[in-house]
Amino acid sequence: MPYVVATLVLLGLMCLLNLLLTIGILRRMRDQPAARPEPPFALRPGSAVGEFAVTTIDGEPLTLAALNGTVAFFSAGCDACHETLPDFLAYARAQGRDNVFAVFGGDEPDTVRALAEVAHVVTAELDGGPVAAAFRNTWTPALYVVDGGRVVATAGRVHELPVPAAR
Repeated sequence: MPYVVATLVLLGLMCLLNLLLTIGILRRMRDQPAARPEPPFALRPGSAVGEFAVTTIDGEPLTLAALNGTVAFFSAGCDACHETLPDFLAYARAQGRDNVFAVFGGDEPDTVRALAEVAHVVTAELDGGPVAAAFRNTWTPALYVVDGGRVVATAGRVHELPVPAAR
């Protein structure tokens, strides 16, 4: 009988220690900021962008040959897109409208209008359409810098983009 009591006391102490360690781990995890996942870019710097042909909301044709500058993918219902949008609008103003292209998936006319003031805008279904297929892009927000049909840089946030040379 004394062995059973000793075993039960030891088991109880081990369970209490396990509980205390679990609480400590949970507190540390809660104190750490949530990390935003990195966008899964299929095209990396140096990769060639696929061919496409679309029409912007202004009725202008857009093909890979005319695409030099920053290309941004945004979608409706994307919280990170809405957080990034003000920074992107400021960045796009600084780059000049001819050097910025935006693909917007979904139905948010106000966002499309804001983008159209600073970029050539292509609206697409939520899958991104032909431009997203050319970039093999499945993530928003996704930002690319393109030159000569090749990806120069990728980023998930505006501040991660390289600072371009003066135009």
